[in-house]
Amino acid sequence: MQQTWRWFGPADPVSLADIRQAGATGVVTALHDLPNGTVWPMEAIAARKVEIEAAGLTWSVVESIPVHEDIKTGAPGWERHARAWAETVRNLAACGITRVCYNFMPVIDWTRTELAYELADGARCLRFDHVRYAAFDLFVLGRAGAGADHSPETVAAARVAFEAMTPTDIEALTKTIIAGLPGSEESYSLEGFRQRLSAYEDLDAQALRRNLAAFLTIVVPVAEAAGALLAIHPDDPPRSLFGLPRIVSTIDDMAAIAAMVDSPANGFTLCTGSYGVRADNDIVAMIERFGDRIHFLHLRTTKREADGLSFHEAAHLDGDVDMVAVIRAIHALERRRGCLLPMRPDHGHQILDDLRKSSTPGYPAIGRLRGLAELRGVERAVQALT
Repeated sequence: MQQTWRWFGPADPVSLADIRQAGATGVVTALHDLPNGTVWPMEAIAARKVEIEAAGLTWSVVESIPVHEDIKTGAPGWERHARAWAETVRNLAACGITRVCYNFMPVIDWTRTELAYELADGARCLRFDHVRYAAFDLFVLGRAGAGADHSPETVAAARVAFEAMTPTDIEALTKTIIAGLPGSEESYSLEGFRQRLSAYEDLDAQALRRNLAAFLTIVVPVAEAAGALLAIHPDDPPRSLFGLPRIVSTIDDMAAIAAMVDSPANGFTLCTGSYGVRADNDIVAMIERFGDRIHFLHLRTTKREADGLSFHEAAHLDGDVDMVAVIRAIHALERRRGCLLPMRPDHGHQILDDLRKSSTPGYPAIGRLRGLAELRGVERAVQALT
């Protein structure tokens, strides 16, 4: 695998020099300062590429070009946003950057309820607590119909949790869920979040799939002509939140997406952490079935908690994903395809000096360094035994 590292640009507390010292050779980034829907100018792309290469690294993958909400809802004029998105792909490819990770999650991107959940060893990690999420949905957001989406047991537990929260707790939970985690495409106020959810009141999973297919029919031919590869990221977590449809959560979803436009350019980001939240997802089977369409790898693992709905980020070789089996399958895929796939150690625990420094939530330096070292060691062992 090509070892890469996510970088959020010049303001990222982890520098390009840090990334190089960690042993990565590639950078995964985007022009995060540009508004959603903007065509990325070739001059800005080229300038960022020069900055990365001056540090002795390669801009390997774009993560992400935001997909405008009007595309997802199929609002009038959505085609204009799709053409702008495709123009950015064309500009990137003209600068030699040809792998694009993107997502099609409605309204909110990846979602957590806690950013510094303390583990038994003192490390801190990201966590999704289903009861806290339900407490926000039911009693902070006050979403119409939310009660029907939660079991009576969850509603009762959420009420207890909410009543124990201070105003500061509620503010922190609200900010964590709707203000936008790193790389998220949108950030909302509470009222803005309610308004955006209302745009999906009459849009189910079948309609969202139709809108994705329509988007792909515009952008995939442009990617093909430019020599670019598109890699859709799975839902995180891979199930409905706030009554919103999710359509990139299972192997059946992958099959449906692959059939929308039959092209290698219409591909996938294999995020083992996102898919691994569901016990019914067989990640090795995903690799074996859709290997020719997998263009980017996020390697991390999560630990499902006792309720089956909550989870937290585990160390890269712990949790519910059999990372050795996954890397073995990736190695076989790379040998068959005759190429190296870019991989980044996704997320990481705050450990050691990370606990005393400011870092982007989910992206501390030492925690990811540990993850990269562990993944590298597994890969070397797999190679030696092949």
